Amino acid sequence: MVTHGFGPVAPPDAQTRAAAEQRQAQLTKPAGALGRLEMLGNWVAACQGVCPPKQFERARVVVFAGDHGVARHGVSAYPSEVTAQMVANFLGGGAAVNALATIAGATVRVADISVDAETDPVVGKHKVRRSSGSIDREDALSEAEVQAALAAGRAIADEEIDGGADLLVAGDMGIGNTTPATVLIATLTDTEPIAAVGRGTGVDDAGWCRKVAAIRDAMRRARPVVKDPVDLLRVAAGADFAAMAGFLAQAATRRTPVILDGVVVTAAALVAEDLAAGASAWWLAGHRSTEPAHQLALRQLRMEPLVDLGMRLGEGSGALTALPILRAAVAALADMATFGEAGVSTADAETAPPNLTK
Repeated sequence: MVTHGFGPVAPPDAQTRAAAEQRQAQLTKPAGALGRLEMLGNWVAACQGVCPPKQFERARVVVFAGDHGVARHGVSAYPSEVTAQMVANFLGGGAAVNALATIAGATVRVADISVDAETDPVVGKHKVRRSSGSIDREDALSEAEVQAALAAGRAIADEEIDGGADLLVAGDMGIGNTTPATVLIATLTDTEPIAAVGRGTGVDDAGWCRKVAAIRDAMRRARPVVKDPVDLLRVAAGADFAAMAGFLAQAATRRTPVILDGVVVTAAALVAEDLAAGASAWWLAGHRSTEPAHQLALRQLRMEPLVDLGMRLGEGSGALTALPILRAAVAALADMATFGEAGVSTADAETAPPNLTK
């Protein structure tokens, strides 16, 4: 069965997960003493299909960059020109995603999908157009453009996995992109705009009111296509969102784990789950952002994030902050000694009655 052009999504390996659970019970610690780290280690083992799991050797961040016409209508505290400027900053190694990737043991790739400017050719291989349409009054993309963006995301996932990536992080950059993110999430969760709208980059009260109005109008246009994920991306999202959704769906098809970032990436993930049913089994929520819509999306995906630090930057920053925790889970399961290896008595041995026959 193929869903929306994506192959079938097999779940992480259940037998390997069971083997990991058995190994956890043999490690030199009380049962369950490492809490959620144990479940995370088991998940990584199941994704890799091997127990004990291997430490990540090529964790890769892909930052999807794109502008949005709605940003020209006062929904953001920053002008659209900042998107291209930040792409240059990423390439120069000066952004938060660069600093956090270094400490987390990951590398960064930037993909210009729909930046409203000329950017370095190294990031423009998969560019679809300059800026997506203003979704409160027009479609974000044409039919051909949404298909091109989905194909771009799928191709980027293939390029990274074929290049050796064993863990992917999806990040975002685009002034105004929390507006389409909120439109997608509020539409898919049937939430009123006022309950889903956050401050984004830090808009004032007047900007917040403009943002609510833009989201309300965009949701009115989105509702007739809510059952079709491709049409929803075309009408109410943008090229960067379609590329992220394609990337996330393809990563799951290719059996490669992903750490999700904040509200923008998680909005794309909601659509990706509709593109390729079961894909979310291959994703982990890195953090909970301060955007109200993010919590709605996490609830819809039944995901509990690893960290909650009041972050709202995007770029993949929250996911990267969580990555060392996932590495710790792998290390605990793979590198700890078992009771037998360490010569440590188990709880059963400590409580067993003496053998009086000897």
